[in-house]
Amino acid sequence: MKKRNLKYIVAIAAGMQLMSSCSDKFITVPPKGSFLESTYYSNQQEAFNGLVAVYDMVGYQAGNYTTKIGAMDAASDDHWTGGASPSDINVFQVMTRLDLLTPLTGPQDELWKRGFSGISRANILLSKLPGVPMDENLKKRYAAEAKLLRAYFYFDLVRLFRNVPLMTAPLPIDDVKKVTQATPEEVYKQIEQDLKDAIAEASLPDVPPRLTEGGRVGKGVAHALLGKVYLYEKKWTEAAAELKEVNGETPGQPSAKYNYTLVPNFADLWRSEDAYKFPSESIFEISYTSTSGGNWTSGVANTDGNILNILCGPRSLVATPATSEASQYVAGWGFLLVSKELESVMRGDPRYNATILDMKSLVTAGKATYSESFDNTGFFLNKFVGRTANISQGGGNMELNFPQNLYEIRLADTYLMEAEARVKAGEGSGSGSRAYQLLNAVRARVGLTPVDATFDNIFKERRLELAGEGHRFLDLVRTGQASAVLNAIDKRSFKPKNEILPIPALELQNTSLKQSKEWE
Repeated sequence: MKKRNLKYIVAIAAGMQLMSSCSDKFITVPPKGSFLESTYYSNQQEAFNGLVAVYDMVGYQAGNYTTKIGAMDAASDDHWTGGASPSDINVFQVMTRLDLLTPLTGPQDELWKRGFSGISRANILLSKLPGVPMDENLKKRYAAEAKLLRAYFYFDLVRLFRNVPLMTAPLPIDDVKKVTQATPEEVYKQIEQDLKDAIAEASLPDVPPRLTEGGRVGKGVAHALLGKVYLYEKKWTEAAAELKEVNGETPGQPSAKYNYTLVPNFADLWRSEDAYKFPSESIFEISYTSTSGGNWTSGVANTDGNILNILCGPRSLVATPATSEASQYVAGWGFLLVSKELESVMRGDPRYNATILDMKSLVTAGKATYSESFDNTGFFLNKFVGRTANISQGGGNMELNFPQNLYEIRLADTYLMEAEARVKAGEGSGSGSRAYQLLNAVRARVGLTPVDATFDNIFKERRLELAGEGHRFLDLVRTGQASAVLNAIDKRSFKPKNEILPIPALELQNTSLKQSKEWE
């Protein structure tokens, strides 16, 4: 969607832009330009393109560099924003220093746009599909995918903003302006229903073929997302049941129905070569490519490369000598620095080197030099630091064409969520319990010894296993720990209102939306 000067929901109600996608698998189609909603959706190909348009917003990256992972990492105790100065990419800086976040300043505008663009595109597709002359089974599959993705976008929005409008059909512009916010309970009810509808649809595959349809969602994604939704709602028994459907009967072994299994080598999860994309551990994966020719003329929002890779690299990095181990890393912009707190917790953990790039040690050893970022710690998020081997050889600007995929949901995450749900439900945590088996399957993958599945042990494991993947801040908020953890860090602060983002100020103009009471 290119209508940057209109409030987003209104803009999408007026018309839809079908963009080139954020995938090098299923989601890749040629750019289609602009189409009037009233004359589009006349055949199966156009219905497919409409589905692609919904998927397109999953991997959306804003022109001001806002991404969900970036914003959530910057807000957590595991990261500092970094960059060249205190004002460099300010949408992230104000998340690290939440006292500076306001309805006018922050990442909320783009996160709101992303969510409601995806929802609006799903609503348009769902309204048009019944009249499209096409294969009926494909039509049902497209509808199930659209509902699943609508649930995904609403889940992000209700967690990030809490108080959001609920729209399940396209509305005329004048009616959109009259829409008010629903209660969080109403939004969660709709999310649950959309996911249940997707699960019940026979035409939706359990797991789409990874080689030919990598990036598409199936029943496995629906069960995993519904389990996560239940976890946030504190419906422990329901969460455990849904997540077990994904995780399988025996933790650590391939699930019988979906064949998900942990990747043996943790470091392989962060490799960008095609052979390492959509691995057995991946449940919901966002795909990027180095072949879209993204350039600064078109901007960040129109590239299909992963912007995190250039954001996370050390500034002005030079390998000394040029053949030292530091030569594998791309000089980047020095953002999302790993905090000293996370580095300390991870020290000695087998996942350390795959997660953290210790530039302090490389400099001390004479293997590299770099320019320190604002709030420098010397530690960088190695999961997403760009690699010289992945620099695009095609057209466009190097910074905008890194091919590393991102995991929205992976199996280690669902193992730990199910373990948490079972412990919260009052099940046992010792060696005979399923929670114990789930937790220690994650630990065994990297050679760690078993521990009891207490909530504290599970929560710590989430921090270590999922570091830098955008989960930590929301985990702190949902478990009520954000205030204690963040207020204990120098230069950081957290107030009750910081559990959510403010409604973007622009969205309050000439609409019936109200600012959340937490932010009034």
